[in-house]
Amino acid sequence: MVKQLITAVAGLPGVGKTDWIRQQFTQKPTLYFSPATRVGIDQTRLAAEFPSVQFLADDQQAQLWNLLASGVTAYLELGYHLDLAQIAPILDTRDCHRVAIVPARRQAADWEEWADEIVEGSSTATDATALWVANTTGHVIDPDSLEVFWDELTQGAYGTVSRAKGIFELADGLSVYGDFVAGRKPQFDELNLPRWLEGRPQRLSGIEVWGNQLDENAIAQTFQDCCLSDAAIRHYQQQVKEMLIEEAIT
Repeated sequence: MVKQLITAVAGLPGVGKTDWIRQQFTQKPTLYFSPATRVGIDQTRLAAEFPSVQFLADDQQAQLWNLLASGVTAYLELGYHLDLAQIAPILDTRDCHRVAIVPARRQAADWEEWADEIVEGSSTATDATALWVANTTGHVIDPDSLEVFWDELTQGAYGTVSRAKGIFELADGLSVYGDFVAGRKPQFDELNLPRWLEGRPQRLSGIEVWGNQLDENAIAQTFQDCCLSDAAIRHYQQQVKEMLIEEAIT
């Protein structure tokens, strides 16, 4: 049996698409591509964890077919905002295995016609009618402000949020990934990236929020209010540098 070079993965927001793909990564040449992604949050998180995997941006899509010709195994994560019917003709021209991640204990009938394989994912994934995305590259926030902002966001202060994720640059130079799915406790994980201690970070950060009746202006303004000024960033970075020097000496 010939193994398909492309695996396309689809499902509801928060159902576990990215986590399922993470489990498939091996030492073999592997590629990840998520088309029409406004902010590459999942791509950035995976790249920090799997430096041997190749990641393509939207403007590199033409390279995908050349890489596949060389025998690279590719995983395509299809966001819920995409129209799978429009993507189907493209996938049909290739030897593609389609995987639908569906909420646990929920009927999978909606996916049976599209998918070659159905995998049970998170039971808390929900349908959402609104998506708000923001590229926040260059912004820095202190941990306490981030905690307050994330609590307000996920507890309904700006509308009913069913899924939220983001990459945030902290005042101590570290980068963290925030993750929330309705029905589960929010969590933050430090990314395997070097501290950024020279001015505003020039690596990607951003937020993606799925929900209903979202007050997008309020979300954006509250986050902006939590961000640090240039002077504050320099102050914190200098403190961290001094701390790291002291730790190295002792």
